[in-house]
Amino acid sequence: MKLRFLIAILSLFTVLSSCTEYRKVLKSDDMQYKYDTALNYYKDGKFTRAYPLLEELYIVYRGTTKGERIAYLQAKCDFSLKDYILASHRLSQFYKNYPSSEYAEECQFLAAYCNYLLSPKWSLDQADTQKAIRALQLFAIDHPESRRIDSCNLLLDEMRLKLEFKDYKAAKLFYKMERYRAAQMAFSNFNRKYPASKKKEETWFLELKSAFLLALNSVEDKKLERIEIAIDAYVTFVDRFPNSENLREAETMYEKLQRMQQESKNLS
Repeated sequence: MKLRFLIAILSLFTVLSSCTEYRKVLKSDDMQYKYDTALNYYKDGKFTRAYPLLEELYIVYRGTTKGERIAYLQAKCDFSLKDYILASHRLSQFYKNYPSSEYAEECQFLAAYCNYLLSPKWSLDQADTQKAIRALQLFAIDHPESRRIDSCNLLLDEMRLKLEFKDYKAAKLFYKMERYRAAQMAFSNFNRKYPASKKKEETWFLELKSAFLLALNSVEDKKLERIEIAIDAYVTFVDRFPNSENLREAETMYEKLQRMQQESKNLS
């Protein structure tokens, strides 16, 4: 019991001493002292303590070599504290303001990485995902030989797959809701936007099926045009996937489309 009490007293004394020392640094007019202390706090991972000192120091040393180092540490503090919005801004500002700095490449990558970390799940708005892709692409262009290029490409692939999956789910939803015109257009856009997709056989087939069902349920004055669109979709599908497991169903739809086409022509 006495040992626990002693430990508690020592811990309290340490905290109070630390607070007193920190207040002393904040009130000091010695900028070099503040700078050295801020560096020590940063190295020790005490980012919340380093942060206000760096803010004050940057005003004093802005435009100097020391100011460059302080700006870098400010941005890294934001990143370490997981304030990715502010970190992205400060990191971007750093590599634009100091393009020749030894830290410029790192800051450009981390700025893009912040956007990656801000990217939400696929079902939400993907503005941050698009922003991350643009930033990562720019990094790859600016630093093609960087040791970070492999990580950059992996992040790009992940972001692109997220956008692809979102577009796929949107097209599937139109199809499920029997909104065949919207589904046909969505699958058509998907197939042209993501030609290497692993889902391409399914999405090309669903483009055909959506076009077929749209023609089947079409008003008479638009039927012939929609039948022709569906037939074109069939030709494209069988040309691309001659061994598809959906080939028999595709052929059945094609035969039906031919009969519908002849009937429409007879009526016109």
